[in-house]
Amino acid sequence: MEELIAKRYIKALKSNSDIASMENMTTIFSTLAESFKDEKFVSIIANPNVAAKDKSDILLESVKSANSDMVNNLLKLLVENRRISVIPAIAQELQKDMANATKTYSGVIYSDADISDSLLQELSTGLGKRFDSTISFSFVKNDFNGIKVEVEGLGVEINFSKDRIDSQIIEHIVKAI
Repeated sequence: MEELIAKRYIKALKSNSDIASMENMTTIFSTLAESFKDEKFVSIIANPNVAAKDKSDILLESVKSANSDMVNNLLKLLVENRRISVIPAIAQELQKDMANATKTYSGVIYSDADISDSLLQELSTGLGKRFDSTISFSFVKNDFNGIKVEVEGLGVEINFSKDRIDSQIIEHIVKAI
């Protein structure tokens, strides 16, 4: 639900902005979204006993250095409509939107074996050429028996499971016999 609301606000922001200002807003809202990970901040913002004016002042003070009337007006509107909790969704949607606009994506590679930085670079270059984008990967070591590549912004998921390959080889041999 919050994603849909966030998309509506972003649509309004995009209509009056260029890419540079959208990148600036993405940075601002990403920073604000990080604040929502702090329990004290959330307890103040979510507290119904704290006046809307005070909540607005807290948010406006945190983005004061950005000096953006558009961001200030959006924050005032969010406070007025009691939709402050949508800020993390706005940040996430702005990041997705900027990734699509600049064709720059980040992905994750999961595997139980260590993967070198050079292999990560080769995978990002190869997949980037395939999708005409710039892709950067981070590596997460886990218990997946194979390799799994995810690029969420592109909707790409590739995996090679050793167990699945072994079972397919056995199945193929059985069919051949």
